[in-house]
Amino acid sequence: MTVAEDTKIPWYIVQTYSGQEERVKRNLDLRVETMDVKDKIFQVIVPTEEVVDTKDGTHKIISKMVFPGYIVVQMIMDEQSWYVVRNTPGVTGFISAEDEGEKRPEPIPLDDSEVQTILDHAASSKSTISGYEKGHMVRITDGPFVDFMGTIDEVYPVRSKVRALVSFFGRETPVELDFVQIERV
Repeated sequence: MTVAEDTKIPWYIVQTYSGQEERVKRNLDLRVETMDVKDKIFQVIVPTEEVVDTKDGTHKIISKMVFPGYIVVQMIMDEQSWYVVRNTPGVTGFISAEDEGEKRPEPIPLDDSEVQTILDHAASSKSTISGYEKGHMVRITDGPFVDFMGTIDEVYPVRSKVRALVSFFGRETPVELDFVQIERV
């Protein structure tokens, strides 16, 4: 097990200028190398998810920020590591708790459950590429089943389709629909 895989090393949320998250990540990764703090700053993550953007009937997969204006950093907090992160171009500060007697606010580490949620979300973004997941309730907006409600049973992101279970005469029937034919309820 490497040090970076150790779950005991805390993670911190770093605020950045909105739209600059990837640039800040690249700059911070470069500063970690050049300032030789690889033993204190281990991972820098920009939480994103892939979603299907539909315009004029065409589908395009885009990467969307989960927390716009924020990145997540796994690090051992001390004066040197704080300085490296805080003085990276584009960083506006840490999420922190203010204390009256301190010269600077103390950054607050994330709880283990919060970190796990963020990492799980990043790892599973491929399966939710459409923005739809099994079990979501949808309303059909186009086609012969317009205004019917259904529950997603299967998602086919490559084909931009879902299979939804729609109730006809008291019986659930599977119906295959395009992403553009449905909306979440």
